[in-house]
Amino acid sequence: MPFEIGFLLYPDLTQLDLTGPAQVLSRMSDARVHFVAASLAPVPSDCGLSLVPTVTFADCPPVDLICVPGGYGCVAAMEDTPTVAWLRAQAEHAGWITSVCTGSLVLGAAGLLAGYRAACHWAWRDLLPLFGAIPSDERVALDHNRITGGGVTAGIDFAFAVVSQLRGRDEAEALQLALEYDPQPIGRGTPDTARPEVLARVQALLAPRMAPYRARIAALGPSPQPPQP
Repeated sequence: MPFEIGFLLYPDLTQLDLTGPAQVLSRMSDARVHFVAASLAPVPSDCGLSLVPTVTFADCPPVDLICVPGGYGCVAAMEDTPTVAWLRAQAEHAGWITSVCTGSLVLGAAGLLAGYRAACHWAWRDLLPLFGAIPSDERVALDHNRITGGGVTAGIDFAFAVVSQLRGRDEAEALQLALEYDPQPIGRGTPDTARPEVLARVQALLAPRMAPYRARIAALGPSPQPPQP
């Protein structure tokens, strides 16, 4: 039987949150990937690249792993009743519930992270407790059957962590080699490692854009929370 993976699509998602993990997980042994949205119409991402769903909420089979990407469109997804309903329905039988970047806030709004440690983009991480989640600054956070990645590029590391968890380290390392994933970073990509002047600049740029989204998230209030296993 194939291992069914469902990636949620919604307007204004960050495409790398989706395409990075999808590239890795689509190559995992026995995996079958579904790109799921309310309809089969192309879904615009935040960089102008549209993504084509392969299945709708109504037609998606039960999946073994849910993955929710992030992006500024996450707030509208959190407010969207059909999206939240699909996540809750799939979570009833999915063995793994996962996200990248602010996708963890969408899981939170669906009531799927209460009591779990969860990662998120650093600029949004403080909102996780609104939904009962425990914020983590890990690049990839694993808590029971919840696996959540940090911001954007962390999605690739997240995907290898998923493969390692599900198929073992040998397969994860083989995929890493096949994809030639061997990053050579500058080492300034987190608030803790960034130069203070760069951090201040990015915070100043993000603050006005994020303010209305943060207010909408705060207005959602606590969601009904299922018990943690």
